Amino acid sequence: MTEFVEANFDGLVGPTHHYGGLAYGNVASEKHAHSVSRPRNAALQGIAKMRALSNRGVVQGVLPPQERPHVPTLRALGFTGSDAQVVAHAARDAPHLLEAVSSASAMWAANAATVSPSPDTADGRIHFTPANLASHLHRAMEAPTTRRALEHLFPDESRFAVHAPLPAALPDEGAANHTRLARHHGAPGVELFVYGRGNVEVPRRYPARQHADASRAIARRHGVAAAVFVQQTPAVIDQGVFHNDVIAVGHRNLLLRHEDAWQDGDEVEQRLAEHVDDLRTVVVGADEIPVDVAVRTYLFNSQLVDTDVGTLLVAPEEVRDDTKVWGFVQDRLVADGFVDDVLVFDLRQSMRNGGGPACLRLRVVMSPDEMTAVHQPALFDERLDRRLTSWVQRHYREELTSEELADPVLLDETRAALEELTDIMDLGQFYEFQQ
Repeated sequence: MTEFVEANFDGLVGPTHHYGGLAYGNVASEKHAHSVSRPRNAALQGIAKMRALSNRGVVQGVLPPQERPHVPTLRALGFTGSDAQVVAHAARDAPHLLEAVSSASAMWAANAATVSPSPDTADGRIHFTPANLASHLHRAMEAPTTRRALEHLFPDESRFAVHAPLPAALPDEGAANHTRLARHHGAPGVELFVYGRGNVEVPRRYPARQHADASRAIARRHGVAAAVFVQQTPAVIDQGVFHNDVIAVGHRNLLLRHEDAWQDGDEVEQRLAEHVDDLRTVVVGADEIPVDVAVRTYLFNSQLVDTDVGTLLVAPEEVRDDTKVWGFVQDRLVADGFVDDVLVFDLRQSMRNGGGPACLRLRVVMSPDEMTAVHQPALFDERLDRRLTSWVQRHYREELTSEELADPVLLDETRAALEELTDIMDLGQFYEFQQ
């Protein structure tokens, strides 16, 4: 039997990482709006996570950051002149737009695309649909570059199918609302699609992002044989659960979910078990961990990964800092044998903008043959680690404020950094400013 593995492609934090408070409904993003960010520290924290998981046998890949500030978007919005003048005019007349086009939000690769591996699809290829992220301007502009990056990293059309993003009228948030469960990676699995919009009850405080028709369209175009669709509970969206990966996580035949995550959660679990006969579930009660605590600590945004020593829970420091949540991890997950170990990371630069460990990665299940067809310079190893670490230390600012986005030198700095990155990752003339 061909041994499939799950690769994690992490988004590399971009040089303009800042706290713009751009994501309404994301509690952490709103709380830290316009505070001082540390781009260099943010990128190094992400690389440290990649390094640690790679050292434990996880196949680790890298998705490049996107060009920011994105001057073409500012030009499309009516700003004119040289590139520096366009940035200056936006800073003067519409600083909120400059913040949006400077967002480094592509770092959260769980929103990059929805991925269906070859054991699940009708044509036996891995299918990718880049998320349109139509709910927010700062994220909607990511889709064209994301598609270009996926086409570059997964170029063999006999093995990979990279689709166009869905029409913006059907908002799609990518893998953050998608979970695959299977007996093992190479077995046919069931794909769980979670939505909050459509002909359904909607939350009262915060908007739901994922449209039911978007989820169904992706399952159709990917040729998914077994799919289950479930509505996210409106009440948890109103408590800051803007994506399913803030309230549930699954890996192989293990499902960890909060009891309030979905409408009719028990019925959904039964439907999943019809496709994964040895499904193991951990349902977390509101009395054990209230939703607001789950959102604050991002327990469910931990990664579940296969390592050389078993299943590893990759959690943010906020999980260990909360006595009740840490006790749950030790008593329910480790002691009961659902995970073999826990690895805790300082990802505060990402967490303060509303993204935990699972937000930073896109999961791609692959066979050995499929792995050889991946763009190899994007796979993390000691050499890429050294080069990326040196690159960040030389090009990234120690601190950045929203006001400093107007600095014309920052535009030059980021372009010089990305120019060098295309050589490091062998991307060619990847960015628009290079063309």
